[in-house]
Amino acid sequence: MKFNLLFAISETSAKTGDFRRHFIISQFADALRKKGVNCKIIDDLDIYGNSKLNKKYLRWIAKPQKLESIINEFKPDIVFTERASHFSSQILKYKIPLIIFVRGENILPHHWSNINWKKQSLDKSVTKGLETLAKQKIADKCFRESFLILPICKYLEKIISKNCPDKAVNVLYQGIDESDWFSQKGLELKHPCVGLLQGAEIWEKAKEMLILPKVIEKMPDVNFYWAGDGPYRDKILSALEKFDNFHWLGHLKYPDEVRQFFSEIDIYALVSGIDMSPHTLLEAGLMKKPILATNVGGISESCKDGETCFLIKKNDWNDWINKISTLLNNDTKMKEMGKRGYNYVKENFSWNKIADDFISILESNSNLTSDKKN
Repeated sequence: MKFNLLFAISETSAKTGDFRRHFIISQFADALRKKGVNCKIIDDLDIYGNSKLNKKYLRWIAKPQKLESIINEFKPDIVFTERASHFSSQILKYKIPLIIFVRGENILPHHWSNINWKKQSLDKSVTKGLETLAKQKIADKCFRESFLILPICKYLEKIISKNCPDKAVNVLYQGIDESDWFSQKGLELKHPCVGLLQGAEIWEKAKEMLILPKVIEKMPDVNFYWAGDGPYRDKILSALEKFDNFHWLGHLKYPDEVRQFFSEIDIYALVSGIDMSPHTLLEAGLMKKPILATNVGGISESCKDGETCFLIKKNDWNDWINKISTLLNNDTKMKEMGKRGYNYVKENFSWNKIADDFISILESNSNLTSDKKN
C-alpha cells in the first residue's frame, strides 16, 4: 500500500533526554516505509515558526505558520497525531483525514473520563483553568471530526467507543524493536534489587507508590531503585527517602541509560494507580526481566498474569511483599518468567506486526487509500 502519512508528535525535551515517544514513532514510521508507506515526522510545535508567544500556549492559540507549506510539499493523505490539540484542529481545516493516537486517558475530554487525572493539581490558578477549558473544547472538536481514533489499549477503546458511538475506533498497540534491547553496562546497583521506571507527572498514577513504605520497611535486605521524575516527585520521595534500602536515580536518558537500568535490576516493578499500555513493560520483557505490576487500566494487555508477570491489586502492599519474595527466592522461576516474557513481546509487539495491524485497520475502515495500493 502506498500513501503519504504525516506524523505529528509531541515535542521532546533536550534538557531531560526524554526522547522515548520520538524514538517509538520513528521506529513505527520505519516499519511502515518497508511496506511502501511514505512517512514524514514533524514536531507539532516546530510548525509555529518563530512565534513570540510562550510555547506552552502555542498548542491552542497561535497560527501554525509552517503547516501550509508542509502540506503543499508533502501532500499527506493522512495525518497521525498523538494529541487532540490546536494543531489537530488546524489539520481539520484542510479536510485531511485525521487519526488520533490515544496513549492515555488524560488527553480525552474530561467529561468522558472515568478517572480524574487532575484530581490533585499543582496549579489551581484561574489562568490554568481557562487553559484547560480551551483545550477541552478543542479536544471535543478533534474527536468529533477525526477520521479514526486509535486507543493504545482495549481499556481506552471502551471509554472512547461509549462516548463516540459513531466513530471508527480501533486498538493499536505500541511496538518495539528487539534489536534495541540488549545487555549494556554502565550502572552498578546493589543486589538483590527491584527496579521501578516510571514518572511522577500524574497524581492518579504516582500516588500508588505511597504503598511502598510498608513494602520497603518489611524487606530491609532488598534494594529498591526508582528511576523517574515529575512534579509529584517530592511527595513520593518524602515517603521513601527515609529508608536506607531505597535509592532514587532521577530521570534516565532514553534509550541508553534505560537499557543499563534494565540490564542491572533483578525484578521490574510498575506500581501505578492507573495506566494504559506502558512501553516499559515491553522493554522489560525483551530484557528478560520478571515483571510485577499493579493490575489497573490496560496493563494486563501487555503481559500475561502468572506467565510473563504477576499482576497485583491496587493498595495490596502485602501481595507486593509476597510476589517479590516468591521471585527472589526462586532463581529458576525468575529466569523462566523472563524468558516467557521475552517470547511474548517478540511474538505480539514487533513493529512489523503493528505496521500490518495499522494497514489492516485503514483498509477495514475506509477506501481512503484503496486507489493508492500497488
